[in-house]
Amino acid sequence: MTAEHAPERSSPGRRLGLGAAVVVVILALAVTVVIGILRGASAPVEQVSVEASTAGTDAAAPPLLYVHVSGAVAAPGLYVLDEHARVVDAIAAAGGFADGADEGAVNLARPLSDGEQLHVGRVGEAPADLGAGGARGPVGGDGRVNLNTADTTELDTLPRIGPAMAQRIIEWRDANGRFTSVEDLLAVPGIGDKMLEALRDLVTV
Repeated sequence: MTAEHAPERSSPGRRLGLGAAVVVVILALAVTVVIGILRGASAPVEQVSVEASTAGTDAAAPPLLYVHVSGAVAAPGLYVLDEHARVVDAIAAAGGFADGADEGAVNLARPLSDGEQLHVGRVGEAPADLGAGGARGPVGGDGRVNLNTADTTELDTLPRIGPAMAQRIIEWRDANGRFTSVEDLLAVPGIGDKMLEALRDLVTV
């Protein structure tokens, strides 16, 4: 067989060159992967604050009181207050006392009731026009005595409630806040189950 027809054989130098090229490609890929991992590890972690995570959550709305303020105030009208509001808050919402208001007749510390009409009388106005601390009971009442707005005279009209017991009811109300149910009367000294049953249909809160 002549030299020109002899099969070609790869030289050792050529095989070495191809192997080196493959090694270089593998090393380049490895370096690229390592750099990507290192960059990911060094990137800052996004932190979400508690406020941000709860920003879209609807919080339960607090209970509200609708109070009609009338009489000697700067801006009479209907006001929406929080459930623990007192007369002083309603007067402030209405712009404060107007000139001539009988401020001494208003119990600023008294808790308010939902649907109440708070009337601020003027000096010389007949006391019969006012309720406890210058407040009338809920608008459109059904004739029952409101434990949260009644004064001693109104409470005294109830059976088995005399002036002394009426005063105890008012003192309990001033010390503990508004009555939330008729059953709260049991917390007033001197009122038991029998008296409560006698009053249940005659009072409201």
